[in-house]
Amino acid sequence: MIGVFGGSGLYNLLDDVRKEHLKTPYGEPSGDFAIGSLDGREVVFLPRHGSKHTIPPAQINYRANLWAMKKLGVEQVIAPTAAGSLQAHVKPGEFVVCDQFVDRTSGRADTYFTGPRVGHASAADPYCPRLRARAVATGRELGVTMHDGGTVVVINGPRFSTRAESRWFAAQGWEVVNMTQYPELILARELELCYLNIALITDYDAGLEGAPDLPPVSVAEVERFFASNNDRVRELILRLVPKLDGPRECPCPHAMEHAFIGGGG
Repeated sequence: MIGVFGGSGLYNLLDDVRKEHLKTPYGEPSGDFAIGSLDGREVVFLPRHGSKHTIPPAQINYRANLWAMKKLGVEQVIAPTAAGSLQAHVKPGEFVVCDQFVDRTSGRADTYFTGPRVGHASAADPYCPRLRARAVATGRELGVTMHDGGTVVVINGPRFSTRAESRWFAAQGWEVVNMTQYPELILARELELCYLNIALITDYDAGLEGAPDLPPVSVAEVERFFASNNDRVRELILRLVPKLDGPRECPCPHAMEHAFIGGGG
């Protein structure tokens, strides 16, 4: 089973679905799960901000969302997001398939192992390499500009970055900025799920060094851009899902095998 989290602007995926409501040990998920079929594969869809975008990034119940996905039988998660570019060569309208993250959030519940069982998940290579390769290939088949790899810096939100912060992030060589990748991806790792991020670039954050005429990001700009590119995001996901058959020959199913000290696993 494939799970898909809808980001800003992507509030539905499949047309013919049944809805399911799950309660979890971690509270309520972002909403009802929509479950449908695509080429014989069951797909579970959930808008992470809620169906009407009523949940800000720092208040999303990431633990409940991921736990419920796994409870439904999901093993692989596709997580499209809106993101801002920090580099001139990463342009609005292009896609970045991230391979690294930098966490700049605070106060978010970011583990299932709060004691007495303590797990230390490895985050060295947090994204599934198998899903990443297939997403890049699928996007290029569709004629989409796909950046194979990139670091996303995750900010707490809901505010956007200052110009100073944006310049700092860019100076580190990081490619994109987003508000929801952490802790979503590390919770998926703790549940031994394969996890893929596809970042649609909607803007240049607070501007680029040497380009003073670029306006800073705004909600209106993000909404306008996502609306005009929604079909491309949806088509990429629909083309990708049928290619995710076969065994999970990647590190993800074994991510927590050596994560517990003293036999705590």
